[in-house]
Amino acid sequence: MKTGISCVLGLLLVALHAHVTAATPVQATEQAAARKAVELCSACHGPGGVSISPTFPQLAGQQEEYLQSQMEALKARKRADPDAHDFMWGIAALLDDKMIAGLAHYYASQSPPRGQPGDPALTAKGKELYDKGNPSKNIPACNSCHGADAAGMGQFPRLAGQHAAYTVKQLTVIQSALRAAPVMHGIVKDMSKEEMAAVAAYLQSR
Repeated sequence: MKTGISCVLGLLLVALHAHVTAATPVQATEQAAARKAVELCSACHGPGGVSISPTFPQLAGQQEEYLQSQMEALKARKRADPDAHDFMWGIAALLDDKMIAGLAHYYASQSPPRGQPGDPALTAKGKELYDKGNPSKNIPACNSCHGADAAGMGQFPRLAGQHAAYTVKQLTVIQSALRAAPVMHGIVKDMSKEEMAAVAAYLQSR
């Protein structure tokens, strides 16, 4: 009798352990995305999305909604700036909707990179443009969408800590309409190269 009770209790404990430790579908997707980030994405975007090369953007701490929308655009080949075409079209084509959502969640959950100080005068000019824009050229303040701390929100990406060279490159391709971003095109169409460099230096320092 005792042996039978012990067997039943043992089976119950095994079942309970399996119930507690088994990954839910959401957890399984997040775990698969984390593996993908380590095994594939980190080669360009760095461990945890902290990129060393300015060719590849910082992804750590980026807005989840923004990341998901950009991966979907890359998969659909709607984002056609040169680097997106060369580096990301083929990779994004292999990602299903669950993996895209999982990767977006993974990178959004990582600690953002630390700001890198640059030339004080250039950084100060960039902060002025970021906070106040340039009314004489109808360029609005960047903080009205990207936030006072440049952390972004939802579809508005985090800009703080981004590589200055990458930021300038994206402003340039948006300005020339190589990257489709109608709202941003209207904002940056009259920005000079000097203004782009200043804003980018400020954002990299954040």
